[in-house]
Amino acid sequence: MKYIFNQVYIIWAFCVLVSCTAMAQKFNTHEVKRGETLESISKLYGVSTESILQYNKEIKTGQDLRPNTILVVPSAKIATKPANTPTKNSTEIAQDAENSREPIGYTEHRVKKRETIFGITQMYNITEDELKKYNPVLYASPLQKKMDLRIPKYAAPKVEDVGMNDEDFEKYIVAAKETRWSIAHKYGITIDSMLVLNPGLSKSDNYLSEGYELVMPKIAGSTVKNQVTQLYTSYTVPAKMNFYRLEKEFGVKSDEIVRLNPEITERGGLKEGMVIRIPEQKVETGDINTDNYIFYEVKPKQNEFRLTRKFDMTWAELTQLNPDLKDGLKAGMVLKLPKDKVGDFEVKNALVLDKVNLLDSINVAVKPKVLFMLPFRLDKVNLADKESAEKTIDSRRDMTVSLGLYSGALVAIDSLKSLGVSIDVKTVDNQLDLGKTKQLLQAEQLGGYSAVFGPLDNPSLKETAVQASRYNVPVLAPVTAKSDLSLENVFYSYTDEEVLWKHMLDYVENNHTDETLLIIADEDNKKEKDAIIERFPSAKVVVVKEEEKNIGINRDKLQTLLSDQVPNWVFVESDNYKLISSIVSILNSFNNTAFDPLEGKDKVSVRMFTTDMNPAFENDVISNTHLSNLKFTYPSVNKEVANSSFVDRYRKRFGDDPNKYAVRGFDLTYDLLLKLAYKNNLLEASRFIGETEYNGNKFNYQRKGVAGYYNQSSYIMMMDDLRIKTLE
Repeated sequence: MKYIFNQVYIIWAFCVLVSCTAMAQKFNTHEVKRGETLESISKLYGVSTESILQYNKEIKTGQDLRPNTILVVPSAKIATKPANTPTKNSTEIAQDAENSREPIGYTEHRVKKRETIFGITQMYNITEDELKKYNPVLYASPLQKKMDLRIPKYAAPKVEDVGMNDEDFEKYIVAAKETRWSIAHKYGITIDSMLVLNPGLSKSDNYLSEGYELVMPKIAGSTVKNQVTQLYTSYTVPAKMNFYRLEKEFGVKSDEIVRLNPEITERGGLKEGMVIRIPEQKVETGDINTDNYIFYEVKPKQNEFRLTRKFDMTWAELTQLNPDLKDGLKAGMVLKLPKDKVGDFEVKNALVLDKVNLLDSINVAVKPKVLFMLPFRLDKVNLADKESAEKTIDSRRDMTVSLGLYSGALVAIDSLKSLGVSIDVKTVDNQLDLGKTKQLLQAEQLGGYSAVFGPLDNPSLKETAVQASRYNVPVLAPVTAKSDLSLENVFYSYTDEEVLWKHMLDYVENNHTDETLLIIADEDNKKEKDAIIERFPSAKVVVVKEEEKNIGINRDKLQTLLSDQVPNWVFVESDNYKLISSIVSILNSFNNTAFDPLEGKDKVSVRMFTTDMNPAFENDVISNTHLSNLKFTYPSVNKEVANSSFVDRYRKRFGDDPNKYAVRGFDLTYDLLLKLAYKNNLLEASRFIGETEYNGNKFNYQRKGVAGYYNQSSYIMMMDDLRIKTLE
């Protein structure tokens, strides 16, 4: 508790310092002392109580002020001095130009539940100013369900004549499982060329939805029907070359080579330096999609030698799959590769990634700026009373999580600074309140940030993501988060339960031989049971009745389903700790015991699994010894942390071992800052960086359409010998 209490003081001081730095020119900050009132503070600073209330929306008239609350107090001079008209930047000037266009008509829209102004503007491809201009009520009132809006319609922008002949281009409809890489390869163009032809494609990610219409150049000769053209390549015969080696390298019979090159007969066979014609072989590739190919984008300064070494393929094999290579290797080319050439490379969305060592790729000239928005709830803590403060912290999970995350983040920031990275950090307390979050965001210029860490609550996360998306600023969700909106700039760092299920089932499938599979699941976990049955149709199922949830299942019935000839792998799917406790006890009693020695039966072997490691399995009534005996195996977002440089740094700074939230806070922040120090654009870096792993967490963000970026990484853990081991 001592180290947590110390964290409160550190974070409080940090928040006050940052607030003072950010507002020194126009505002003061005031820490409320015991006995102070709104009136006494207003007299102290020579301002009205109304002006204080204006900048501190959480404070109500007549409400007693809590000690240690940080108030924003307008300077008396600023309060009475008229504000100067701000100078518009280039973005605002461009927006003014856009808002000056005149509509060619209007359409009506009735607001549905949970719709936002931002979502409506994206739906109709208009700006917020344009929406409000024709719906003045939005200037004074918030968006409400069933509100009828007038939506302006504008003429399509004129496309500048760039010398493009329409006859040279065609419309292409994206099919299932196709990617930018596969389509670019099909047409023999670079990704950059595709972006020029299709300016509507995002430049910050590689997502491409099925059914999307692209403008692509017509493939040369594609309009001539039934044409068959044999292509040849010139080949200079090297020393010691023979027909056998030619046939192996080019797949052409020796008699065909002699027929095409009469000089071979005339000169008495193959001679060094002879230039001969070799027919190019047509490769039946089928559909060029992610089912049968992976793709690689050629990087600057790469040459034939590097590529052949990289993929363990001959140049002839590469050219056979990629005929454009005969005209030379160029940066930006998209090469098609067979799936069996993955090797040690990481493939993400069918694209082969070049492994990036983030520590070796730090650009010290980059200065990431990160906003930490977490519910520290300093308004609930009386720092003048240590005992009271400790009780408050101990009783509030939101404070425990926030303080843990942020304490780990502080160590990560120190670690990056020691590597020469300059980091600009601002920390605010959103108090787990949507109103407070809106107030804080209103005071920020989000466009100047590289990323936002938090908030934790879903309403505040949505609000932050919507506002940050206007500036293409990513928002990192550090804990479990669900959204009913499409938040395309949110990085959901906590792996989804569906991904955990799949990892667990993949592990069982890859390691399962002749074991008997058994599923014990209650009615509340039907989806988990169905997922297991879909993967293992022959698995036996124990139906748990409603009354068995609290008293336990029938031991005799369970005994008849277990095999004494082969090992038994038992899935337990429930979030009822009483039921789990009963099952664990019974399974442990069966484990390594004989049913009837007189019949010569072998000992029973039981191993226990679950696809959902929920808090019920950690209840004190469940014996860890029994779980260890059963080699309890489960999927997990994180793993056990061993001693490391992070743990040493944490102990030195806070005087205690880091909890799981501190470990997560360090890993998340360290990963975020390393990626920002590499490109200072998290969206761009996520295209080229695959899975990363740190102390107790690993991250592999993949985009799901316009729904955001989701972490696909997880661990398989097992309890054995009263220790938790990482299996994969």
